[in-house]
Amino acid sequence: MTKIAMWSGPRNISTALMRSFENRLDTFVTDEPFYAHYLHKTGINHPYRKEVMADGNTDWNSAVDEITGPIPNGKTIWYQKHMAQHNFPGCDMKWMEKLTNCILIRHPREVIVSYSKKYEITSISKLGYPQQMDLFKLLTDMGISPVIIDAGDVLKNPDKALKLLCRKLDIPFFTEMLNWPAGRRESDGIWGRHWYGSVEASTGFHPYIEKKGDLPSKYQDIYTACMESYQQLYSHRMPLLMEKTAGQSQ
Repeated sequence: MTKIAMWSGPRNISTALMRSFENRLDTFVTDEPFYAHYLHKTGINHPYRKEVMADGNTDWNSAVDEITGPIPNGKTIWYQKHMAQHNFPGCDMKWMEKLTNCILIRHPREVIVSYSKKYEITSISKLGYPQQMDLFKLLTDMGISPVIIDAGDVLKNPDKALKLLCRKLDIPFFTEMLNWPAGRRESDGIWGRHWYGSVEASTGFHPYIEKKGDLPSKYQDIYTACMESYQQLYSHRMPLLMEKTAGQSQ
């Protein structure tokens, strides 16, 4: 039995990666189990706020009990898509020891360009980078080495990235992870109506295209702050080492 906590920030191929795991026959997926609690505590006016809180679990401890319990539907793998910014100071994170923890990172330029098309960015905390650093430090203090995955690596070579990730997670790789049927899922959060348009239309990972051009000046300070956390996490990422072929020097 394997329970995976994939800690991401917004606009970070996190839903596409959830689709990838959901296309496995052995895997049950959960979409952002702490989102309702986050909206309840912050009062932030995200799209479908009331619906998310009504449908989700606004109690932290109760949500923890749910995601650390038995894997639903008789599956052997539980893939949980988490947003790092949904964590709150003072909330007990000891439960993370019961799961295999991964951190999904993406270059801040890519995230800021994508997020700003959907929602105004008012602070770095909305993008999850400092919270991902906090998680990394907390996990390492627990003696846990999280698997760190860069979204750019996945998009550049999904086959190699997912094979390596599965190896790190000690689970088999299936080619079904590379493609999935288009459309919505019952497992998608209600907020998917606002955020998931691109992934709903997809049948696989989009090819990597570097986003170029200058960021709006109002986001420069946020970008600089995000880069500091991103570069630290990137230095610990799961590298996609080129496989040596016969005849290459060792």
